Amino acid sequence: MNDTNVISATGRRKTSVAQVNLIKNGEGKVTVNLKSLDEYFGGRENLKTMVISPMSLLKEKNLDFKVKVNGGGISSQAGAIRHGMARAIAEMGDTFRSTMKKAGFLTRDSRMVERKKPGQPKARKRFQFSKR
Repeated sequence: MNDTNVISATGRRKTSVAQVNLIKNGEGKVTVNLKSLDEYFGGRENLKTMVISPMSLLKEKNLDFKVKVNGGGISSQAGAIRHGMARAIAEMGDTFRSTMKKAGFLTRDSRMVERKKPGQPKARKRFQFSKR
């Protein structure tokens, strides 16, 4: 996809990875894993608004997004999609980049799940301590 009308970007959140293709001169549609946004996220309105938030900052409404996302849960997938969309929009030009940067969409959320340690039931939880 090396067209001048297509921009590719990758977004990440926790263990989710989203490959986003931005298509210029589109109709303003977002397709996730070959499904519409409503189909993919179902009744989760908060996730839908989170995903389309980079688009809502733009004055241009003629951009299509084709997204392939895998890994993680539905919420982290939404975060990965938003990150990828913002990165793709930022590649369109410096004005778009500054808009996305101000909104904080280009910052990768680096928080990951802490690993489980040996000799403990979970990452931070400890087995009950008995003095005697």
